[in-house]
Amino acid sequence: MSILQSKVKVEEKKIRKANFLEALFVFCTLIIVMFVSIIFYKQDPHIPMLIGVVIASLVSLKIGYSWSFIEKSMIGGISQAMQSIIILAIIGVLIGVWILSGVVPTMIYYGLKLIHPSIFLVATVIISSITSIATGTSWGTAGTMGIALMGIAKGLGIPAPIAAGAVISGAYFGDKMSPLSDTTNLAPAMAGTDVFTHIKAMAKPTVIAYAITLIIFGYYSFKFRGESSDLVKVSEIIEGLDNNFYISPVLLLPPLIVIISIAKKTPAIPGITLGIIAAAILAPIFQKSNFGEILHCSLEGFTSNTGIVSIDELLTTGGLNNMMSSISLTIIAMMFGGICESTGILEAIVTKIVKNVKSTVGLVITTILTCFVSNATMPEQYISLVVPGRMFKEEYKNRGLHPKLLSSTLESGGTVTSVMIPWNTCGVYMTKVLGVSTVVYLPFLFFNLLMPIVQVIITATDKDKYNLENDPDTAF
Repeated sequence: MSILQSKVKVEEKKIRKANFLEALFVFCTLIIVMFVSIIFYKQDPHIPMLIGVVIASLVSLKIGYSWSFIEKSMIGGISQAMQSIIILAIIGVLIGVWILSGVVPTMIYYGLKLIHPSIFLVATVIISSITSIATGTSWGTAGTMGIALMGIAKGLGIPAPIAAGAVISGAYFGDKMSPLSDTTNLAPAMAGTDVFTHIKAMAKPTVIAYAITLIIFGYYSFKFRGESSDLVKVSEIIEGLDNNFYISPVLLLPPLIVIISIAKKTPAIPGITLGIIAAAILAPIFQKSNFGEILHCSLEGFTSNTGIVSIDELLTTGGLNNMMSSISLTIIAMMFGGICESTGILEAIVTKIVKNVKSTVGLVITTILTCFVSNATMPEQYISLVVPGRMFKEEYKNRGLHPKLLSSTLESGGTVTSVMIPWNTCGVYMTKVLGVSTVVYLPFLFFNLLMPIVQVIITATDKDKYNLENDPDTAF
C-alpha cells in the first residue's frame, strides 16, 4: 500500500456520522436563531435558515467531512426540490395571468354572491375558501376579504371571535388545497412527491374536516342570525370587480382545466401550464389585454388600480419575481436538509424521536406533534414543513410508506396549526388584521383543530393505501 493510500485510509477513518448531541446542537441553534430573528427582530426566515446551513456545515467539518462533500450534499438537496422550484416559478406566472384575464376576479365575484345573513358564517367559510383557492394565500384572503367579512359580522351582531374563526377556517382550507399555494408546493417537495399526488392524498381528510366545519358554523349561523346587515362592503367589492373586469362563467375554464389535469394524473408542470395558456387566450377576448401586458404580468405580477383598497390589496400580486422569496427559502432549506441527511444529523434526531414508535399511526402523530413544536419554537409556517419534512422523509421511506402520507401529514400538522400560536408569524398576522387575539379566536378554528385529528383517523382506517408498493410511480 502506498503512502498516499495510507493517508486516504487514515482520513476515511476520521469521518463518522453525527451523534445525537451534535445533531441536537445543530437543531437547537437553528431553533434559537430562528426564534430570536422572527420574534424579536421581525425578520424573514431566510437568513436564519442560512445560518442553520453554516452551523450544520461547521459540525460536518468537525466530524471529518470535507468541504467538497458538504457542497455536493447541499447541491444534492437542492436537486431533490427542483420540480417544486419550477412549479413555484410557473405558479407565480399563473397567478399574474389569471388575475389579468379575470379568472381570479370572477371566482371572487361569484363567491361573494353567496352571502346571505341567515347563513352568514357558512358563507364566510365558503367565500374565504374560494378566495384562498383562487389566490393561493390565507394571509391575502384574511387581510382583504376577511376584513370586509368581519365588518359585516359586526353589523349582524355576530361575535368577532366566531367570525374570525370562520374567516381563518376557510382561508386555511383554500391555502391547504390550492395548487397556487406556497405550502401546497413546499410540503411535497420536502416529502418527495409531486403536488398533484399530494393534493389528492389530502382530499379525503381535508374534505371531511371541512364538511364538519361547515356543519358547526351552520349551527352558529342559525344561533346568531341577524335581522339587519351591513352588506355595503360586499356590494362595494362586487361592484368594483364588475366595473373593472369582464365577469363571465367562461372565465372559470382555466381552473377547471387544472382540476381535470389533476383528476387525469397529468404531471404538475404541464397541467399548470395548460391553465396559464387557457387564461392567456381568454385575456385578450374578455379583458382586451395585449400580449405585452400578459408578458408583464407573468414576470412582475398584476397591479390593481380600482381605487377600492380591499380589491387592490388582494389583486396586486402574482408574477415570477414575486415567487422568488419562496423559491430562495426552498433552496436554502434544501441546502440545510442535504447536509443533515448526508452527515447523519437528521438520522440521529429521528432515531431518538421514533425509537418507541412502532405503528404508522404513531409515526403520523409524532410527525404532527413535531410540526406543532416547530411552529411554536421556530415560529414560521414554512419551517414547520421544511424541518419535520426533512427529518422524517427517510423514516417513512424505510417503513415502505408513500411520501404522500408524509406530505399530507405535514400540512395537517404544520400549515394549519401555525395560526394557533400567538407568537408565530401567522398568529401575529391574523390577530393584527382581524382584530381578535389568537387565544380568543382559537376555540372557533374548527377546521384547523379538526384537521390533525381527522388526518390521524384517516391514516388508521386507510393505512394500506399509503404503502409505497401500491403507488410507486408518483414518488421521486
